[in-house]
Amino acid sequence: MFNKETEYALRGLVYIQLQNFEGKRPGIAEIAEQIDAPHFYTAKILQRLVRQGFIESQKGKGGGFYFDIKKPDLSLRQLIIATEGDKLFHGCGFGLKACDENNPCPLHEKYGPIRDALTQLVTDENVQSLAQKTLKGGEMLSPRLR
Repeated sequence: MFNKETEYALRGLVYIQLQNFEGKRPGIAEIAEQIDAPHFYTAKILQRLVRQGFIESQKGKGGGFYFDIKKPDLSLRQLIIATEGDKLFHGCGFGLKACDENNPCPLHEKYGPIRDALTQLVTDENVQSLAQKTLKGGEMLSPRLR
């Protein structure tokens, strides 16, 4: 459903949060291995998320990636907008540029409620809540994340 960048970002951030819960700050190599993602692509994604202020990084001994506990939880909606833009929340399910109530596409009537439900889901959930669910036995895409 999401592009690869969003999938890797989401899995990486949940892994970082899980490690942060244990007082650890994972590095790029560890994160990429644990989320089953290419090392350099993972590094690129995480460095962009650091520049955007979603996570922090520290170099050297004891360094790695971490969430600033003073910042609010990171909603999935914020993450998706940062990696894919907001087309998922406003776009046409049929891919038309001019689709609205006055000029609906063939999917408009049925796609609208799905898009609205997805928007609500990713607004309500955040990286930290997904990490908590993982700790409580929730399923992740990779068994390495457990």
